[in-house]
Amino acid sequence: MQIDIGIGEKDRTEVAESLKSVLADTYTLYLKTHHFHWNVTGPMFNTLHLMFETQYNELWITVDEIAERIRSLGVYSPGTYSQFAQLTSIKENEDVPSANDMIRELVEGHETCARTARSVMPTASKAEDEATVDLLTQRLTYHEKTAWMLRSLLAS
Repeated sequence: MQIDIGIGEKDRTEVAESLKSVLADTYTLYLKTHHFHWNVTGPMFNTLHLMFETQYNELWITVDEIAERIRSLGVYSPGTYSQFAQLTSIKENEDVPSANDMIRELVEGHETCARTARSVMPTASKAEDEATVDLLTQRLTYHEKTAWMLRSLLAS
């Protein structure tokens, strides 16, 4: 059935394809945050364990919102590790870094997600896709605030 939501097929496809990187970065950051939640140690254990849990729960909800937006635009959403690995800008971490290094890596991950979301904004704006612009604005707000909060833990 044809999609007639006021955004042409070419623009819908372009926005959806751009959103795939936002999804991949968000999912990769979700995995990294969950990994760190399970494995954090040290004097800040309880604080970081709880903070990371809050963060990965937020990211998990967001993954669904981004994937469903891609589908709303009429494009299939990526959903495999290999697809996400090809699309993400965030490096996986297979070892278990120190608590401070975990924080640093998560700051970098949130900043990467913010940059990726920001890079899609012109495409969504040009297509007059206000729903995607709103989603991206929410993502920017979350990632920038979370990066700030994590950076604050490293201040001396």
